[in-house]
Amino acid sequence: MTVDSAILRATMRQWATGVTIVTTVWEGEYAGMTVSSFTSVSLEPATVLVCLNKESYSHELVQKSGVFAISMLGTGQDAISNRFAGFDPTVTDRFEGMKLFTAATGSPMLADAAAYLDCEVRSTQDTSTHVIYIAEVVYAQVDPDRAPLVYYNRNYHLLTAVEPTNS
Repeated sequence: MTVDSAILRATMRQWATGVTIVTTVWEGEYAGMTVSSFTSVSLEPATVLVCLNKESYSHELVQKSGVFAISMLGTGQDAISNRFAGFDPTVTDRFEGMKLFTAATGSPMLADAAAYLDCEVRSTQDTSTHVIYIAEVVYAQVDPDRAPLVYYNRNYHLLTAVEPTNS
């Protein structure tokens, strides 16, 4: 039995997630997109995964290059998230005017993000519409004072600490 896609979308909107920009480089050409399907897999060795739509140009370049970087966005960077999600059709170069840096793989990372991971693909899993890329982290950096950008139910939100309750 298959779940209706509208029901699944409504259900998945209840899952709060951080916002990342996944970027890559192949033969000097950059590609990047907003991705929320990202998670840590293992600490030893340091491994993460991202899911990229097969129809995206970023997927094509990650497939060719075997590398990608993740910039975990911080609060106040919702315009960057929207830019890399392709919400503005007038933006033809998502990287134009962006402050970038690179680490081990040469994949661009967005300056001023909350955290960064530079990754080398170790394996893939093909699904119907997406490819899951499992990658080893070869570089990591974090700004521990920067709160993450959070996406929930089609909007960006700020985190608020909740005091633990005694049950």
